[in-house]
Amino acid sequence: MPSRPRPPIIFPMTTLRSTLDFLLYDWLQAETLNARERFADHSRETFDAVLDTCERIAREKYAPFNRTVDAQEPQFDGEKVILPQATKDAYDAYAGSGMLSAAQDYGIGGMQLPYTVDAAANAFFAVASISISSNLLSTGNANLLMVHGTDLQKQVFALNEFSGRFSGTMCLSEPQAGSSLSDVATRAVPDGEGHESDPLGARYRLTGNKMWISSGEHELSENIVHLVLAKIPGADGKLVAGTRGISLFIVPKKLVDTEGNLTGVRNDVALAGLNHKLGWRGTTNTLLNFGEGKYPVQGRAGAVGYLVGQPGKGLACMFHMMNEARIGIGMAATMLGLAGYYASLDYAKNRPQGRPTGAGGKDAAQPQVRIIEHADVKRMLLAQKSYCEGALALNLYCARLVDEQHTGQLEAADDARLLLEVLTPIAKSWPSEFCLEANSLAIQIHGGYGYTRDFPVEQYWRDNRLNMIHEGTHGIQAADLLGRKVLMENGKGLQLLAARMQATMARAAAVPELAAYVAALGDALQQVAAATQAAWATGNPTEALANAVPYMQAFGHTVLAWVWLDVALATLRLDVTLSVAANAGRMGAARYFYHYELPKVGAWLKVVNARDMTCASLAEEAF
Repeated sequence: MPSRPRPPIIFPMTTLRSTLDFLLYDWLQAETLNARERFADHSRETFDAVLDTCERIAREKYAPFNRTVDAQEPQFDGEKVILPQATKDAYDAYAGSGMLSAAQDYGIGGMQLPYTVDAAANAFFAVASISISSNLLSTGNANLLMVHGTDLQKQVFALNEFSGRFSGTMCLSEPQAGSSLSDVATRAVPDGEGHESDPLGARYRLTGNKMWISSGEHELSENIVHLVLAKIPGADGKLVAGTRGISLFIVPKKLVDTEGNLTGVRNDVALAGLNHKLGWRGTTNTLLNFGEGKYPVQGRAGAVGYLVGQPGKGLACMFHMMNEARIGIGMAATMLGLAGYYASLDYAKNRPQGRPTGAGGKDAAQPQVRIIEHADVKRMLLAQKSYCEGALALNLYCARLVDEQHTGQLEAADDARLLLEVLTPIAKSWPSEFCLEANSLAIQIHGGYGYTRDFPVEQYWRDNRLNMIHEGTHGIQAADLLGRKVLMENGKGLQLLAARMQATMARAAAVPELAAYVAALGDALQQVAAATQAAWATGNPTEALANAVPYMQAFGHTVLAWVWLDVALATLRLDVTLSVAANAGRMGAARYFYHYELPKVGAWLKVVNARDMTCASLAEEAF
């Protein structure tokens, strides 16, 4: 029988590590953060030790089981959700590493690690198995409570999440509402007399249903801390319309005392069903019923919940977690794209097929060449590299802005805040679209084998397809960008971003080989600025937002072109003898992006400038 290609056995963590080292140290200058008081105890050595630990755990506990958790989907036996043992082992290893609280203060057991390094270290887990690593919403949940919770809520819930003893979720969507949070119907009513005096927070009883809850039920931790959006009825018993009536509640799966000890009482939170997904199959995704009476507390229906923050201010609190989650989704999409790139690069280097076309045509008598020698395969590899390494740089840049916001001087911190506001929709949406395209190209390089489960690239595509949907769909991110972010504070965030781009262009203008890139980026930036004004020229939101997605695509491509120009500058500063191939690869990816991708900006913005209503105005029956 003819031999078949075999899937790669060794996961290329070393390649990822060298890319992260360049971006962290040569591009973002992460070591300079150690001059700040919060990070003064750190050094390149401590950063490297964290990266080493995460790389090892990801290699040993995550990567070997990515296929296992895809094949062995979560099962509900009527009492509990059953997951593969590998998921529990990975969870325990991650919690034991201290990474859940890595960016937190020493006083609560954290490492006071810069978020830039924290994000880079977590990349190893995402590239090894997104299905396993996605069980870790706990950090975002606990971070929210550290900002908006009471001292006791922080002590009882957040600190136990940071240790891994408890885990956390975010419960926003409902079966009838989806992303329309103003239509949330879950109710929260005061839990009897004295409900406001409960030391864990004002105590309410919640009834309602929540959908698409990642990690909503499992046995990985002792307890699950649900953060739930619900509405408190008015004096007339009716729910306030819109988002201003939404409050936020802690609803633990199991009730606890003020010391964080389990009381032995199960809260009235019941698993209604598991969602069976295209990808991310290693993660439980659930429909939860709150207060249906399956687990009545003190003989009464209604899940016990504790108010976080002020009544009616829950959405503002939850957005703290949602914004973190959106950047996390961008990183997840990026790492899945990179996983596919690494797999297809390995395949292309080892798969013989076809012969080169010479002056006299193909010579069938000549031996086959590896497919990486074909120009079109190189095109697909370069596209993947430019998308995924560019997206990784963007996400780490956003992580660096988080550190600047929290530890920088007053003006620099406020600038970082505004830049994050503008870039967050791009950091989430751009990788989720174009790193998904990278996964499609990885399948294409594998040919028919890529469409089989013998090779990992089909799973990477399936896993990545979710990222354009959750934590705010593509259309929602686009409307947020064009409808709010570029306009907020009189456009100051957009002006700051343009100034950063212009500063990079000014430095690159002195480098002859980058001159053409400077001109192309300057033109794209002008087109985006003009389109922003044109979209809002009539002041009509319906016209302005009719083409928000093409606007976001053009905006994102312009941002990525800027990132690649800045990365190219950092590459040219390096001693080229240190890594000739890596430097050539980065410069090649930058060249590809400017030659093949950036020219798309004009086509996307054409409909934005014209406020084209083709899509918005077509009558329903015409479809």
